[in-house]
Amino acid sequence: MKVLVINEPFVKDFCRTQRWAARTRGRVLRAPDWLAYATAVLETEGYEAKLFDFPAQGWGKDKFRDLVQIEQPDVVVLDSTTPSIYSDIDCAGIVKEVADCKVIMVGPHVTACPEETLRDAGTTVDVICRGEYEYSVRDVVQCFEKEGDLNQIPGISYVENGSIKHNKDRPLIQDLDELPFPAWHHLDIMKYFDGQKLYPYMDIISGRGCPNKCIYCLWPQVMHGTEYRLRSPANVVDEMEYDLTHWPKLKQGEFFFEDDTFTVNKKRAEQICDEITDRGLDVTWSVNARADTGDIDLFSRMKKAGCRELLVGFESGDQGMLDRMNKHLTIEKSKQFVAIAHEAGLVVHGCFVLGLPGETIETMEKTLEFAMDLNIDTVQFSAAVPFPGTEYYSICEENGLIKARSWADWLDDGEQSTVIEYPGLSKEEIEHYVDRGLKQFYFRPRYMVKFLLDTRSLSDLYRKFRGFKNYLSYISGR
Repeated sequence: MKVLVINEPFVKDFCRTQRWAARTRGRVLRAPDWLAYATAVLETEGYEAKLFDFPAQGWGKDKFRDLVQIEQPDVVVLDSTTPSIYSDIDCAGIVKEVADCKVIMVGPHVTACPEETLRDAGTTVDVICRGEYEYSVRDVVQCFEKEGDLNQIPGISYVENGSIKHNKDRPLIQDLDELPFPAWHHLDIMKYFDGQKLYPYMDIISGRGCPNKCIYCLWPQVMHGTEYRLRSPANVVDEMEYDLTHWPKLKQGEFFFEDDTFTVNKKRAEQICDEITDRGLDVTWSVNARADTGDIDLFSRMKKAGCRELLVGFESGDQGMLDRMNKHLTIEKSKQFVAIAHEAGLVVHGCFVLGLPGETIETMEKTLEFAMDLNIDTVQFSAAVPFPGTEYYSICEENGLIKARSWADWLDDGEQSTVIEYPGLSKEEIEHYVDRGLKQFYFRPRYMVKFLLDTRSLSDLYRKFRGFKNYLSYISGR
């Protein structure tokens, strides 16, 4: 059987694979890592599987139609997000128009809203694979091939005899080492860009799930659970070696560990560092980290093994806001983290979210002031977005805070946007403080001088100027 796995077209520069799917202010484009895993599993099972990333190629729906019509696949796998779901369903309809095949839809939105999606899609979506979907997609494709019974496959939803069926959830994958490496060979890694990361970069996922329970975080609540499931250090570094061999340009860029909280398990993080140094890998990498995991021994070990940067969710400069979002973090811990990271020679990228329950003008002012004083190297401000399946979404829905009338409103003219308002705090005020924070941080004269003087190479200079240009394209449209 021939299977097309597709990151389908939507608005220009739309990034589905980040936690808050949108066209970001920095025009970030990440490779479709979860689709790449599903493609690799299908290839391992002997299927003719092809992975296509339409946003990265800049292709639209005309090209999508032509591709499916030419390929005439037996199965098409499509991704889904909340802002794009109506367009995703439209793509499923295009598939049905031009090919006699089955359509599987995956991703966070259909996981949270399978009944509504199947109802809206009519006959254009045959099966939804909920949650972690690599093995569910494999099993459904095998079922189609053998004309078997979908009732026996966990983790899927589908229509049978006019009724929507939801099979029991599929257990999360416990042995992540048994998965093949992502099928990056279908993609051009030079198409992907994030101004915060060295260019080119490649994601590596050494563990799934997050033990913390922040109310707004989509991936643990909807896709991967709250248990941090780990790959073995040897398997992780095997993948790094494989990628460096097949994509040698990565040596001038970096790997990014997309785990929610790489530093939360100190022993395992140290083992990965030791595996890298023991093999003599000359490689640069960065990670997501929590602000309560500052440890000079660990950070020094990471630096020695090639770690460059820590991406950290400080989130707010107001302790009450941190408590309400269930962050389990203190302002003091955040300050200590930055000092320890810099002592170890690591760069710190700080992430802040504005507009969660309890937010006011005063708390946003405190967050901006905190971000300016924290001595972090780079910053990201985002307006909180309630995605279906999260506790934050439930809170907003129960209290009538969501002002959007349809899923299409989860983007504002294609841009990342919030969809909530509070008594005394408007959507426009939240977005104003997001933009103000970014301008206030990045347009400081001392930052701009440091931005230029810290350039590592021509590739790094390209990354910085492209990132700056991308950001200017955003603010020029405001």
